[in-house]
Amino acid sequence: MLIPKLFTTFKSYTKEQFYKDLAAGTIVGVVALPLAIAFGIASGVSPEKGLITAIIGGFIISVLGGSRVQIGGPTGAFIVIVFGIIQGYGLDGLMIATILAGIILIIMGLMKLGTLIKFIPLPLIAGFTSGIALIIFTTQINDLFGLKIENLPPEFLEKIPVYIANFNLLNTDTLIVTIISFLIIIFLPYITKKIPGIFVALIAGTLITQFFGLDTETISSRFGEIPNTLPSPSFPEITYAKIYGLLGPAFTIAILASIESLLSAVVADGMIGGRHRSNMELVANGAANILSPIFGGIPVTGAIARTVTNIKSGGRTPVAGIIHAFILLLVMIFFGQYAGMVPLCVLAAILVVVAYNMFDWREFRSQLRMPKSDVVVFLTTFCLTVLFDLTIAIEIGMILTAFLFMHRMANVANIGIISREFDENSGTEDSGANSVQGKEIPDGVIIYEVNGPFFFGAASKFKDVLRTVHSNSKILILRLRNVPAIDATGIATIEDIYEECIDRNSVLILSGIHAQPLFAAEKAGLIKKIGDDNVRGNIDDALNRAREILGLPPKEITASKESSVEK
Repeated sequence: MLIPKLFTTFKSYTKEQFYKDLAAGTIVGVVALPLAIAFGIASGVSPEKGLITAIIGGFIISVLGGSRVQIGGPTGAFIVIVFGIIQGYGLDGLMIATILAGIILIIMGLMKLGTLIKFIPLPLIAGFTSGIALIIFTTQINDLFGLKIENLPPEFLEKIPVYIANFNLLNTDTLIVTIISFLIIIFLPYITKKIPGIFVALIAGTLITQFFGLDTETISSRFGEIPNTLPSPSFPEITYAKIYGLLGPAFTIAILASIESLLSAVVADGMIGGRHRSNMELVANGAANILSPIFGGIPVTGAIARTVTNIKSGGRTPVAGIIHAFILLLVMIFFGQYAGMVPLCVLAAILVVVAYNMFDWREFRSQLRMPKSDVVVFLTTFCLTVLFDLTIAIEIGMILTAFLFMHRMANVANIGIISREFDENSGTEDSGANSVQGKEIPDGVIIYEVNGPFFFGAASKFKDVLRTVHSNSKILILRLRNVPAIDATGIATIEDIYEECIDRNSVLILSGIHAQPLFAAEKAGLIKKIGDDNVRGNIDDALNRAREILGLPPKEITASKESSVEK
């Protein structure tokens, strides 16, 4: 359903809820202020771009989104990819990639692909999230200790020796403000949860620096004053070559935005007992990522921490998110000049706490205890994110996940042979033969039962087994009652088996085929080749068809549960 939640909630909106949304939006705006500035700086852009992203993106996601309580803005997940795009393609490249990502997100929403995001495995998400957290931490060491290292290498492995070589440049004043900021952020929640610790750290760090005249680098000393107005819209020069070169980063932005936004919406649903509209959420994220860079912003998505803050503060409709955007706009207009006084080490401390929460060492440890294939995906994605870049990590992680999944499914799928009569009273059954127990199989007839999806990953296994055993049989019954789905390779495999049966003057009979495989086989013309008479609904019918071909009298079909209908 592509209807924004804002329109739905207005049907029963009350004055009491507006007051709650006003309070929640104000609190979230206060929380979002330092985060937006910090994410902007860490991404390699000026601080006001982070604010613009939270204002424009947050407003659009609240107005058009599919969640009642989602708060949009810049997030830590984008720091690595945004920084990499700027290094490789410049700000114009970032604008184009973000706009392309917005278009991709809108297409995903219109094609109703929102539910497909749930198929992205947890090891992949945990891998690149942990990798991003580690990278964020390493990028903040310079500001945490006031080292003032210029031209810091962007690569993870190259940063470490540079930090070690320049650690003697540590600024004592900066270290004092950093420690105070950490103490406030960590311990204030134990005293009161009504006042956001990161906002208190921001104010305290700024006042201490200004009051005592500490030698600590601030936003204005590095970036100049923060503008107090939104910039006019501007459009980059878009060419085919630029689009082609930026498609990879654009897809990475789109995937990250969709994953983070929909995960945030799912978490929010669990807290408020609601249900978000995933496809509308994708469309809203797409629109936000198109407009945000036009006004000078960076990629935007739903932010889990700010969304949870909104819920805990009483926000229950998108109005709270809209108010949060207006609060940030007012701060930018009336207090932008004061924001320049904020020490960079305070923002670095905030980002380190964000990185710690993203890393979640308990989740990291639990992932290492998962099945080996999941551990491989997790560690591969983690290492590629840290050592190379997020685009490569996601691409290879997804490919590796797909191959491992296919390998698992191929191992699950199997084919069993049924070739003798079973004793009804024995109470024992051979593998795959449970429902032919007590039924006589005529000489010259061989039965195979396929279990699991009949797809390209398992097709070669089926073909090899069939070729090695049924060469002397006059009739081959292929039982498909446990095949839920089949693909083109599976159909081609059955067609090859049919051709081999023709060459050996034997007959192929299909038994118990389900709706999807039957429809696919009919569409491919396989049923017409085999013949309708040789496609039977259950094993009794298939055996009687075999007897008919062999010139034997048919057996009476009992009305038992096993013989009447294939399950």
